[in-house]
Amino acid sequence: MLKLLTAQQTKEADQFTILNEPIRSSDLMERACKAFVKVFMERLNDRKKSILVFCGKGNNGGDGLAISRMLLDEGYQNLQVYIADFSDKASEDFELNLERLQLKDGMIFYLKSADDLDLQESDIVIDALLGSGFNKPLEKDWEKLVKKINQFPGFKISVDVPTGMPCEGELFSDTIIKSDWVITFQRPKLNFLLPISSPYIKEWKVVNIGLNENYIQSTASPYFWFWKGDVQNYIKARQPFEHKGLLGHALIIAGDDETMGAALLCTEACHKSGAGLTSALIPEEGLRALNARVPEAMYVSRAKIDLINWDTYRVIGIGPGLGTSDESLEILKLTLQNFKKPMVIDADAINLLAKYPDLLNQLPENSVLTPHMKEFDRLFGTHDGWWKRIETALIQSVKWKVYIILKNRYTMIFTPEGICYFNSSGSPAMASGGMGDVLTGMITSMLAQRYPVEKAVQLAVFSHGYVGEQLAQKMYVVPATSLIKQIPYVLRELLPK
Repeated sequence: MLKLLTAQQTKEADQFTILNEPIRSSDLMERACKAFVKVFMERLNDRKKSILVFCGKGNNGGDGLAISRMLLDEGYQNLQVYIADFSDKASEDFELNLERLQLKDGMIFYLKSADDLDLQESDIVIDALLGSGFNKPLEKDWEKLVKKINQFPGFKISVDVPTGMPCEGELFSDTIIKSDWVITFQRPKLNFLLPISSPYIKEWKVVNIGLNENYIQSTASPYFWFWKGDVQNYIKARQPFEHKGLLGHALIIAGDDETMGAALLCTEACHKSGAGLTSALIPEEGLRALNARVPEAMYVSRAKIDLINWDTYRVIGIGPGLGTSDESLEILKLTLQNFKKPMVIDADAINLLAKYPDLLNQLPENSVLTPHMKEFDRLFGTHDGWWKRIETALIQSVKWKVYIILKNRYTMIFTPEGICYFNSSGSPAMASGGMGDVLTGMITSMLAQRYPVEKAVQLAVFSHGYVGEQLAQKMYVVPATSLIKQIPYVLRELLPK
């Protein structure tokens, strides 16, 4: 599991690597630029393409100069370099790489002001103006220059981070380079994983530049990035004498007269994810649909909820399509009063918690809340931006001793220990109704199978996104029903070979 860093922590990792490898700063820059050029050439190997490189006079500009030199060496001769010469200050590594580039007879132009730059046609534009050290709004010539470059045609690539975008925290303004591709160093920047980056980054790719991993992993940061290799470390193969009784009995409490689809999706996802037994507490009107759609699931009459033996179930998933009527409220209250093991709480159950916040006091420890953005704001108050939500989620998950899954393109998992895990899997093709119902069913299933809560959540969130990712290679949109069918196959694939 990879530790994610702030801009300042990345700078400190640079310095630690330089001192302890040991390696000169200029040589570390050289290594980073070689990694950049390697992936650049893998994707854009037509040497005849015209390239414009825009450099500031700090280390990001030094990267741009080194990249320009390396591209010239690789035969990309139709290349021009523009230096934003808005200050007398320049970093040592910028000066060194400028000297090296001048030896190559590269075409170098100096911009004393943004007005010196005219609109140009170019196939590729490389942005190396301001890097991860950027920490204030763009002003004057910088602001004007970025706006001009955004009007340029061509495929735009940013070195490490688009100019104008802070690595973390809310954006200063909308004056940011709009990059088609960002090639970033060592780790994705935290803001890349949030919707605020969407207007400015179409794609990003991380390249390893050899920073000291032991130092990075020991850094005090609450942010982690988890991926396929992590969940493969703890997904469990079925054992020879396991049976349905050992693999857990899950109860799904969901659905209303007009929202039975959510209950069916959640129940089927729970079953397909491996729960030994799955029961559904739904309105009687949905029984025929349940038998047709998930004949393996058992029916629990909502009218007989007072007769339930709650100890029968290892875990309960509650909320999809439940509604927020008085009857739904009584069902939630009864469940919280009688079931003291971790629960998965989604959709309308979250909306009921938002309307009746005193019920939060009754949440079993280590329960899992799965809100999307609007549900999160209903529950914890309106937020001005994504970083405010992250701060709130870190506080609330610790306060209530629960896991909060804030669903997004890179879904975030907040733990009772104050950790935030970003999920690496998923696809925009999954942006369709019912996906959250499926995820709730999957998490409920993993808990039924006795996975520790943190591992259950990670496994469900990752595999949910991973199924969608695979289907998106063949489908324009991934319907929830299609995703459910593939769950058993993907879980089998994730087993260590």
